[in-house]
Amino acid sequence: MDLMPRKVPHMNGIENATPAAALRGRVALVTGAASGIGAACALRLAAAGAQVRALDRDAAGLAALHDRARGLPGSVEAVVLDLTDLDAAERTAAGTDILVNNAGMQLVRPIEDFPPDAFRTVLTVMLEAPFRLLRGALPHMYAQGWGRVVNISSVHGLRASAYKSAYVTAKHGLEGLSKVAALEGAPHGVTSNCVSPGYVRTPLVERQLADQAAAHGVPEERVLSEILLADSALKRLIEPDEVAEAVAYLCGPYTSSVTGTTLTMDGGWTAH
Repeated sequence: MDLMPRKVPHMNGIENATPAAALRGRVALVTGAASGIGAACALRLAAAGAQVRALDRDAAGLAALHDRARGLPGSVEAVVLDLTDLDAAERTAAGTDILVNNAGMQLVRPIEDFPPDAFRTVLTVMLEAPFRLLRGALPHMYAQGWGRVVNISSVHGLRASAYKSAYVTAKHGLEGLSKVAALEGAPHGVTSNCVSPGYVRTPLVERQLADQAAAHGVPEERVLSEILLADSALKRLIEPDEVAEAVAYLCGPYTSSVTGTTLTMDGGWTAH
């Protein structure tokens, strides 16, 4: 069985998707946009007509993304920024109509060996930065009576796995922050939701294979089937384009009553 198919049936690349005029003229901010889910989200929103601020600390990755976005109905503007600069992050979010909190990082270690500085950095990037981005974005959204906040959470915002204390803590916190934003934003026409995928084919997942092998004491080639996909009914990685399509749906014209919830796309993991 091929556990890592490279294509999802009927999906030919998000940047080639038929654009939806509903997002034309909207300004979207996507964090962690240089690769993986963030890049797919930036391209999908630009395909729907949005003016996308693609934020990442990877300047080369953002340049490649900008090139991929040429010819789309919307646009992609590269914003090179490290999210540990919280004040700058908050300023950058001003004037946005759509906020996609996607940036993430991962370190796989037992709690007793987990570096405290690394724990703090993960929570800064994945929880405190989304809070500060919300602070920057909400005044504009409230003033115009419309806004969309989509937080890229994870199945680890709903379940825990060993050796991922910082990541699981941050994603559980992001789920809670998203619900608070939904309650506060509802009177102002602003929705806030999470998209919570299982393992997605991204550089973040690929980089943790060796750490997972060491932590669990199994060969690296067995990590995908025996560790990452063990609890998933669907025995393949999720593609970034699939997540981006869910984000586009939550930003679209038919979801004004969808708020404070989580769109779970975990291949059946939480069905157990």
